[in-house]
Amino acid sequence: MTDPLHAELLQLAHEAARRAGELLRDGRPADLAVAATKSSPIDVVTEMDIAAEKLITALIAEHRPDDGFLGEEGAATEGSSGIRWIVDPLDGTVNYLYGLPTWAVSVAAEQDGETVVGVVAAPMRGETYHAVRGRGARASSGAWVGERRLACRPSPPLDQALVSTGFNYVTEVKTHQADVAQRLIPLVRDIRRSGSAAVDLCDVAAGRLDGYYERGLHPWDLAAGDLIAREAGAVTGGRPGEGPTGDLAVAASPGVFEPLQRLLEDFGAWHD
Repeated sequence: MTDPLHAELLQLAHEAARRAGELLRDGRPADLAVAATKSSPIDVVTEMDIAAEKLITALIAEHRPDDGFLGEEGAATEGSSGIRWIVDPLDGTVNYLYGLPTWAVSVAAEQDGETVVGVVAAPMRGETYHAVRGRGARASSGAWVGERRLACRPSPPLDQALVSTGFNYVTEVKTHQADVAQRLIPLVRDIRRSGSAAVDLCDVAAGRLDGYYERGLHPWDLAAGDLIAREAGAVTGGRPGEGPTGDLAVAASPGVFEPLQRLLEDFGAWHD
């Protein structure tokens, strides 16, 4: 039975992700433009990123005013309840800017520093993924009735694994990541690049990918998707012996995780 607090957090995360997803899907202006940039001129923020984060934080604060927040677009409060929300209001902003469908809203809740609830809504897919710590991961979709429990794929040999990754917007980092991918491609089935870390992590959970790795992620990129992947049976981490960090995040089915992680360490995927 789900803890009543976790059930409350899950319901609120679902509602926040749903409303933000609808805003982004239905409210996207035809003349959408870049509102700001972050790490480089091609790492962009749109007015819709900002509007979606304001919607999420306002909704959650209305129901749980003592909780803390960490959001990609600037929300940062400590709170006093032991609960902190980690929010990426639009993961895959460049996809969204160009009208590509692979983007998502990611909402996670931490309790005393540990992620306990995660929801990722991918409106253009008509899919929502969620997990509660220790209770498994599930997804709903217009393609089927009700929810389905998620499970990562049975582990193939690494040379038959389909792996996804992402690239940074800082040129020097991106160039190094391309070198790592070039070395990895001959050793796996193939590499995909969706443009949304949250979607990639959920695709590992749903058995659509055998593995995923990326350097340069932030807590809001990872929090919900990492929990969903783990609760679906995937292994997640970073460099050997570490959890996922900005240096390196890896998620894969159990038999793929260790050889993929080992190759990434050998290739220096975590540094220039």
